Amino acid sequence: MFSTRFLCQHCQQPLKLRQSSGTVCSAQEEPGGTEADSGSSTEPEASGGPPAGAPSSPREPTDGRMMQPSAAHFTLVGRFPSKKTLGHIQKTHAHIFDVISDLEGVDRALCTECTDCLLEQLDRQLAQAQLDCQTYRRCLELGPQGSEAEGAALQSELWGLMLEEARLVRELGNLDRSHAKHVRDLRALQWQQQELSDQLSSLGNQLSYAQLQTRALRATDIFKATFEISEDGPLGVINGFRLGRLPGVPVGWGEINAAWGQAALLLLALSKAVGLQFQRYRLVACGSRSYLKSLTGDGEELPLASEGRDNVFLDNKFDRAMLAFLDCLQQFQQEAGRSGLRVPYTVHAQGGLLGDGVGPTGPYSVRTHLNTEEQWTAALRRMLSNLKSCLAWASQRYCPK
Repeated sequence: MFSTRFLCQHCQQPLKLRQSSGTVCSAQEEPGGTEADSGSSTEPEASGGPPAGAPSSPREPTDGRMMQPSAAHFTLVGRFPSKKTLGHIQKTHAHIFDVISDLEGVDRALCTECTDCLLEQLDRQLAQAQLDCQTYRRCLELGPQGSEAEGAALQSELWGLMLEEARLVRELGNLDRSHAKHVRDLRALQWQQQELSDQLSSLGNQLSYAQLQTRALRATDIFKATFEISEDGPLGVINGFRLGRLPGVPVGWGEINAAWGQAALLLLALSKAVGLQFQRYRLVACGSRSYLKSLTGDGEELPLASEGRDNVFLDNKFDRAMLAFLDCLQQFQQEAGRSGLRVPYTVHAQGGLLGDGVGPTGPYSVRTHLNTEEQWTAALRRMLSNLKSCLAWASQRYCPK
């Protein structure tokens, strides 16, 4: 009259409830079941059996406990203890009525195949548990015998590992200190590299500037850039210093001495340019204190300067110095004349004369003794003219454009 649902917990297949006794059977049971089975199921169960309509399993635990679901999602139905109290009987009848009335679903029954599979799994788990138990027993039996030796070996190994750890810690500390030292050395070297790079850059700039100046100097006429000879009326001028004096042009002796120093420096530079070593005298250019030193006799020094006393024209030592200067000039003109030097005036060093002929164009003496200021100044102006020609010749020969 009512439709009852009985499902297998594992495969969710519908189960059939036997009409005679309410025993749950598999829907997959063969339809040719024997009447004996059916008849035996109608016999009343023992007083300790489950209530009518309660699902049962082919194998049930004998201790009356409910089995928990396994990993395969099986649920075992245990045997309920016998309770013949009035309340228990009423609850059992109410539960059966709910099941028959389709008010409560039965979800704890298993079909025959799932039950067999569950039992096989339980057997395997039991066998594995027994094997583990035997293994644990053997370990417990062998444990006291090998524990001391094994513990000593492990302790020794632990001690060795601790020593190795301490050694590695010390090595790590050494490596850290070495790394810090290398970092400091690297920074010092980088700083030194920066300084050397700056120095190299500075030296490169200096070299470039020096090369530029060298090219400029090579293109410069050193003689013309250093010495300039000109005339200021009847007076000869060298590098801005007048050489000579006239009654109407009283040139100071300091300026005259400086002019003689410039003339000595020019003649010395010209002699070095041609590689000439003067005979009889050595010319020493010292500005307004220049002099010539005799290479014969006692090495007397002849100053190319005067103190400007009133008897200056009687100073024979100053005259001898001017004669020695003309001797050196004559030696240079002879040496450079072999290479094409031409001078406007002839030099007679022995007599201290410059020029040829007589009269106004005649030779003039560089002596101050028994000579006038006009003639002495004219002789000095002719000497500077010869030096100017020598300067132009040396500039053309040794300073080509």
